[in-house]
Amino acid sequence: MKRLSLSPDALRVLAAYGAAVLLFVIGAFVHPGFASFGSITSILLVATFVGLVAAGQCFVVLVGGIDLSVPWVLNAAAILLATSSLGQDSRAAYAVVLTLGMGLVAGFANGVGVVWLGVPAVVMTLAMNGIIEGLALGLTGGMTCGACASYAPPVIAASVHDVWLGVPAALWLWLVVILIVSFVLGLTRFGRITYAIGNNPRAAYLAGINVSLTTVCLYGLSGLFSALAGILLVGFGGQASLGMGTPYLFQSIAAVVIGGVSILGGRGNYLGAAAGAVSLTALVSVLLALNMPDYGRSIIYGVVILALLLLYGRDQRE
Repeated sequence: MKRLSLSPDALRVLAAYGAAVLLFVIGAFVHPGFASFGSITSILLVATFVGLVAAGQCFVVLVGGIDLSVPWVLNAAAILLATSSLGQDSRAAYAVVLTLGMGLVAGFANGVGVVWLGVPAVVMTLAMNGIIEGLALGLTGGMTCGACASYAPPVIAASVHDVWLGVPAALWLWLVVILIVSFVLGLTRFGRITYAIGNNPRAAYLAGINVSLTTVCLYGLSGLFSALAGILLVGFGGQASLGMGTPYLFQSIAAVVIGGVSILGGRGNYLGAAAGAVSLTALVSVLLALNMPDYGRSIIYGVVILALLLLYGRDQRE
C-alpha cells in the first residue's frame, strides 16, 4: 500500500494553520469567549490587513527580495484615498484608482531600482519608504491640510464593515485575494516563472525568461497590495493618520516567514502566508489577553521569527 506523503511546503502550510488553531484554543483557556464566533471574526478581520500586505511581500520574497517601503506606501495610500475622495461616494472610484496607481508606481520604482540600477533591495525599498514619507508629509503639511481630516467615503467603509452571511465584507475580499494569488502562483505561467527566478535567476534567464521585467512586476504587485491595505484601513478606521502603516512592515514579513515561505526565495506559497497572518494576529490577541507589555510582545515576535528561520534554513541545508 502506497504511503501518503506531503511535501515540505505543504507541511509548513499545515503547521501554520495548526498553530493558528492551537492559539485559538490557548486563547479560549486564557480568556472566556476568545474562541467565540464574534471574537474569531474580529481577529480574522484584523488579520485581513496583514494578509493583504503579506500578499505583496510574498511575491517579492519568492524571488529573494524584500519590500521595506510597505509602511509609507500604505500610509500614503490611506492619506491619498481620504484627501482625493473628500469622503464622497461620487469621488470614491476615482480615489481608489488613483491610490492603487500610486502604490503600483511606487512598487515599479522599487523594481526598477533593484533590477536596472543594481541597488540592493533593502537599500532601494528603504530609500523609497523615506521618499514617500517625505512627500506625504510635505504635501499635506504634516497632515494639517483641510482635506486631511476627510472621512472615508461610505462605500469604502461599507466594503469593510458590511456583513454578508454573518461575515464582514473585508474577509470575503481577502478570500478572493487568497484564491486569485494562489491560482496565479500555483497554476499559471507567471507563477512558474516566479518560482524559477527564485530558485535560480541565472538558469531562468538562460531558459529564456525575462527575469528583469518579471521582478519589476513583482515589486509593482507589492506596492499595489500595500495600497489596497491602506484603502481598507481608512474604511476600517474612518480616517487616515500618521504612522498607521508602521506595524505592517514587521507583521507582513513575519506572516510570510511563519507561513513557510523561504526568505531566500523559490519556496512557499500564499496559502501559508495567509495562515501566517492569522497565526500572528491570534498570537498578538493571546498576548494582549495575558496583558503582555509591548516589549514582551516584541521579544516573542523576534524569537518566533528567528526560530522559524533557523528551522527552515536547516531544512534547506538537509
